[in-house]
Amino acid sequence: MTLTAFSIANFKAFSATQRVPLRPITLIYGANSAGKSSVIHALALAHHSIETGKLDTQRTQIGGESIDLGGFRQYVHQRGRDRSLRVELGFELDPGRLSGLLAGLLQSARDIVVELVIGMGGREERVRVERFTLKVDGVLLLSMSVRASGLLRLDRLDHSHTVFRELLMLEMADHDIHEKDFAASIRMLDELVPSITARSRGLFPRVEEESEGSEVEGEDWEKDLVRAPLLRALRELMGGLGTALEDDIRRLRYLGPLRSFPPRHLAFSQHHDPNWFAGGGYAWDVVRTHEDVRRRVNAWLGDANRLKTPYELEVRDLLPAAVVSKELPAKLHKALHDLVASLLKGMKSDEMTDLMQLADQVAEQIAELDPENQGYIIPEIGNLVAAESDDEELAESWTAEMVKERVEVLQDLVLIDKRTNTLVSHRDVGIGVSQVLPVLVSAYASKNKLLAIEQPEIHLHPALQAELGDVFLESVLGGAGNTFLIETHSEHLLLRILRRIRETTDGELPQGVPNVHPEHVAVLYVHPGREATEVLHIPVTADGEFERPWPNGFFAERAEELF
Repeated sequence: MTLTAFSIANFKAFSATQRVPLRPITLIYGANSAGKSSVIHALALAHHSIETGKLDTQRTQIGGESIDLGGFRQYVHQRGRDRSLRVELGFELDPGRLSGLLAGLLQSARDIVVELVIGMGGREERVRVERFTLKVDGVLLLSMSVRASGLLRLDRLDHSHTVFRELLMLEMADHDIHEKDFAASIRMLDELVPSITARSRGLFPRVEEESEGSEVEGEDWEKDLVRAPLLRALRELMGGLGTALEDDIRRLRYLGPLRSFPPRHLAFSQHHDPNWFAGGGYAWDVVRTHEDVRRRVNAWLGDANRLKTPYELEVRDLLPAAVVSKELPAKLHKALHDLVASLLKGMKSDEMTDLMQLADQVAEQIAELDPENQGYIIPEIGNLVAAESDDEELAESWTAEMVKERVEVLQDLVLIDKRTNTLVSHRDVGIGVSQVLPVLVSAYASKNKLLAIEQPEIHLHPALQAELGDVFLESVLGGAGNTFLIETHSEHLLLRILRRIRETTDGELPQGVPNVHPEHVAVLYVHPGREATEVLHIPVTADGEFERPWPNGFFAERAEELF
């Protein structure tokens, strides 16, 4: 991803600006109600704004029932009591991961920071982006702020900045304005700055095609010559960075702390449930429809060193009642026709007499049958049918034909108890299976995603919590290219990752485990301070140790109980 870190200020538990690095695996620890989830909620808000254009939101599009922001006045820190009603978000980009024209222009830059201030204003008190700033290598390149019209107007532009100068010269060259003319354009650039406007479409603003309040074309032909390349340069810069950030934030997938418990028959689950993704219900459908993911989940379920269950997930074909009722009569009619034809063909003249006598006997028995006992089978007829056909084989054949011919066949996901070959439902086994399956699917079925997961360890034995560490490492470093942002209380998960770093350094990694280095992992501790919450970064070393003391000790509760 281009996005390498983000920052939050005046949002929920956070007052002063807090920086959150995004490594391939970022683990967030802290006491209950310290604000760990708020880190993920900030990204969910950004995602929601990009997808819907709304910032004053209660339920985010991606958060389902797990993320309830309550609206702008609720998610602003302390309801805006001590500060103005505003929230600040910042995003850091790696210039080396950009593409297109900006990649060449910014290749020598070390870092890019985009900062936004979200506030409430205007006649309708609409929640909007009120300030936008762009810094390259710590130097302010441009800033914009909102006006009464709701548009952002350019306040400051450092046209001498190397990045912008090169970009502007490229645009000027297209208008036959050469570098020798650049110095003469400086005064006009300064005069044009206040007329440049931008509109926020979602979260990141884009420069308007035509400047608001600009002079009528032709009144100052020199300014007209400079205005066009200036607008194009700003659109290229702000639009390119905005698109890169939007693409990365759109990769966000969220799995909440309480996973859904799907109905017994998954084929009939409600896909339109608002908690379908955040609650993990979708994961069961992925396992049902993707054989490769199902195979990997089965390997984890049955591995002697992991979940150690005797269960295996299988897919069974179901036919809708409408299909069966439509096609079964024709197949039944054909089968009866073939059966009678076979009987008649095989009868000789003397056997016909016996058949007529049997028909008389059958007619008498039918006349004597109790109407309420329709399940009674006449032995002689049963013997004849059994001799000429195999009803089980016939039923299987009909089903196979209907399944083959119909594209709308339903498939249900079931569990097989391998000890007894008994079909069971996920509702018949421990809840741990239903809670861990969405976590496994997030890791196995995703590619190039930003996966935010709360409490992946819930309902899992400590040994399995450690095993999840390897699952995440494989998903990040094994070719899928995912990035994890994990809110957790699990000591065992972290210890496994630290162990893999140490084994990488010592050359003792088990076969099949990818190399893990300190730069692949960020460990954060969300600390509730006296006035507001802080996010503390705890770097790790190549030996799998912490570079700085853990606040209040590392999981000191265990030591206190033991000693």
